[in-house]
Amino acid sequence: MKQILKVKISDEKKYNIEISDESFEKLNREIAKITEGQKRLVVISKKVYDLYRDDLDFDEEEIFILKDGEREKNIKNYLKIIERAVQRGLTRKDVIIAAGGGVVGDLAGFAASTYMRGIDFIQIPTTLLSAVDSSVGGKTAIDLREAKNIIGSFYQPKAVFININFLETLDDRQYMSGLGEVLKYAFIEESCKYPNPLYLFEFLTLGCDKILEKEPITIIRMIEYCLNLKIAVVNQDEKEGGLRKILNFGHTLAHALETITKYKKYTHGEAVVYGMFFIIQWAYEKQYITYSYYRLSMELLEKYGFEPLEIKYPAEKLINILKKDKKAEAGKITFIIPTDKKKVGEIQLAADEVEQMFKGEE
Repeated sequence: MKQILKVKISDEKKYNIEISDESFEKLNREIAKITEGQKRLVVISKKVYDLYRDDLDFDEEEIFILKDGEREKNIKNYLKIIERAVQRGLTRKDVIIAAGGGVVGDLAGFAASTYMRGIDFIQIPTTLLSAVDSSVGGKTAIDLREAKNIIGSFYQPKAVFININFLETLDDRQYMSGLGEVLKYAFIEESCKYPNPLYLFEFLTLGCDKILEKEPITIIRMIEYCLNLKIAVVNQDEKEGGLRKILNFGHTLAHALETITKYKKYTHGEAVVYGMFFIIQWAYEKQYITYSYYRLSMELLEKYGFEPLEIKYPAEKLINILKKDKKAEAGKITFIIPTDKKKVGEIQLAADEVEQMFKGEE
C-alpha cells in the first residue's frame, strides 16, 4: 500500500511525502531515482545503520553514522557533517539524506540548509515520531545545553519517504513516544483548518488496539491523517507566524522537562504527553473547557497507557528555561491550551502566573 501526500507552500516550495509498506528494494529505487546525478551524503542513525545497512542501498563512503540520542543534536556534530560534506566534494547541486529519527532529521536538515547556503535534503524517517512530526514541515535545528532547538532554520526537504517497515524494529518505548505526538493531533484537528473532517479523535479511540498492534493499514491511515493536518497548517503558515503555533500543544512544558533533565530522562513524545496532561488539567480548572471534554481528553490519553506526571522540579528553574524558549515573547511564556473539542488557542502568561500554574495556586 502506498499513499502520496503533497506539500505546496509555494510554487518553489513543494514536495511529495510517500507513505508505504513496500519493500526496501522499492524504497532504494525511489531514492536512486530522485537523487540521480547527485553526489550524496547520508546521515544515518547508528541503530538504523546496524539494523538496516544490508537493506538500504548506500555506499559506505557516503555514510555518516550519528550516535543515538537527543544529546547528539549539537553543534559539534553539525560541524562534523559540514566537514564531511566538504570532504565528499558536495556542491550546490548535491544532496544530504537523513535516515533516522527526529534527531538525525533535524541535524542533517540544518546542515543541508546552511551548507553552501542550502542544498537538497531528503528525509527518510525511521521512527513513528519523526514520521508524523519532524520529517515534514521544514523545521531544522540543533540544541544548546540551555535550550532545545534554539539554533535552526526553516528549510523544506526535496522529498520525504515514510516506510512503516522500519517500525517493526522500533522498541515499545519509542513507539509509544511517537504515539504521544500522534495524540496531539486529535486535540488540535479543527484548529488546523483542514477542509474536511478527519475524525482523528474518534479514529484513535476506536482503533487503539490495532494501533498498539502496529496493524499496517491502520498505521498508514494514522500517519496519513496526522500529516494531512500538519500539511494544512504548514501550507498556511510555514514559519510559525501564527497558525503553526498550534502544533506546539503540549510542547511548552515538554521542552522544559527535556532541558531540565538534560535530555536524559524523557523521550520527546513522553514529555509532550506530560505537557498535554498538564495543560488539559489547567484548562479545565480555569474553565476553558467543559468537564465532559476534560474527561474525554483524559480517557483518550489513558487509553494508550499514559499517566500524568507529578512535577517535582522547582518552578523557578522551569520558568527560567521557559523564558529562554523561542516561543516566549516580551517576557511572557506562550502555552497552547484546549478551548473546545479538537480546538486549541494561544495564551501568554507572565512568570508569576506560570509559577502559580506549576504550584496549583488560584
